[in-house]
Amino acid sequence: MNIQDIRAQFPILQEKVHGKPLVYLDNAATTQKPERVIDCITHYYKHLNSNIHRGVHFLSQEATQAWEDARAAAARFMGAGENEQVILTKGTTEAINLVASGYAQALLKPGDRVAVSVADHHSNFVTWQQACLRSGAEFRIIPTLPDGSLDLDALDKELKQGLKLLSIPHISNVLGIVNPIQEIIARAHRAGCRVMIDGAQGVAHVPVNVGDLDCDFYAWSGHKAYGPTGIGVLYGKRELLEALPPYQFGGEMIADVDFQQTTFAELPFKFEAGTPPIAEAIALKESLDFLSEIGFDALQKHESELITYAFNRLNEIDGMEIYGGLANRSGVVSFNIKDVYHYDAGVILDQLGIAVRTGHHCAQPLMRHLNIPGTLRCSFACYNTPSEVDALVEGVGKACSMLR
Repeated sequence: MNIQDIRAQFPILQEKVHGKPLVYLDNAATTQKPERVIDCITHYYKHLNSNIHRGVHFLSQEATQAWEDARAAAARFMGAGENEQVILTKGTTEAINLVASGYAQALLKPGDRVAVSVADHHSNFVTWQQACLRSGAEFRIIPTLPDGSLDLDALDKELKQGLKLLSIPHISNVLGIVNPIQEIIARAHRAGCRVMIDGAQGVAHVPVNVGDLDCDFYAWSGHKAYGPTGIGVLYGKRELLEALPPYQFGGEMIADVDFQQTTFAELPFKFEAGTPPIAEAIALKESLDFLSEIGFDALQKHESELITYAFNRLNEIDGMEIYGGLANRSGVVSFNIKDVYHYDAGVILDQLGIAVRTGHHCAQPLMRHLNIPGTLRCSFACYNTPSEVDALVEGVGKACSMLR
């Protein structure tokens, strides 16, 4: 990887914040966009703007083809067997809600058990909690070990008691721990349990092949993988997607409507009601091409070196506490410093041009599990450099000298 060539593709990295060069370390919240993605959105509105699947005229046909090309690109990128198994959503949150709503309505019943992990993002945790409340199913929590990894012994105990569905993150958005999801999926399937993977932090950092993983559902967001906001992907096994009722109703998702009843369209259209985020989906293809051209071997090597460097440099600071171990970590380092409140440190870092995230990171159950109110979180992407880690460490050192 030529980092300078990569950085040159991201216009926003030339910006200054409070007169300082931008050091952007909030990639777990959203990644920046390469110019080709931005140009793709502009091109759509300049040359293709039209609604899809609804017109016989030229612009509609061209836009429809570009939309379906984006679906095919997402299917290839994640190893989906059929394009019809890929639903284009507004993001990971909507994708999880789509599945959970269908389960609560049609597949869960009182006495069933659904499990998530204590380290889950609220988009997964709360969504399944509420699905259980609506259906009468029992909501179960899998704990983590001190190193941040999922407690597989506790998971096995839950599986032995009978789980209907397990929904867990591929990578924790707080701890950065990469869960051994292929092993977990195999264990769950042997126990007759379906598995959904929250891949919001996964697809931009590790290669994903849903066929090899044999997961039942996999959800992710484009904006965390160098693509636009407002677009996401849900993969599901065909038989499960067909068993789920529609999540929303409206145009384009019907086969026939009369006064008494409605029949719904085939996959994937029965889950894509209304005018979708067309420009965003088309630009998502550009972001996936960008990632594919870098290649995951080079990307993982670069990010692993950055994570190790950040982990070691931050540990040089007196009173530093980093949550989770270094092994099996990707993308994220969350930390606190003794006698320094995370929010105050984040404000000082911002004045230095350094963008990090502070707070509970939409993971309050994990914060309670760790007995802390929140953390500072730095998160990395392909364009970050060791010198930016040095700037972070210097900035944290200044924050400590000012706040202690």
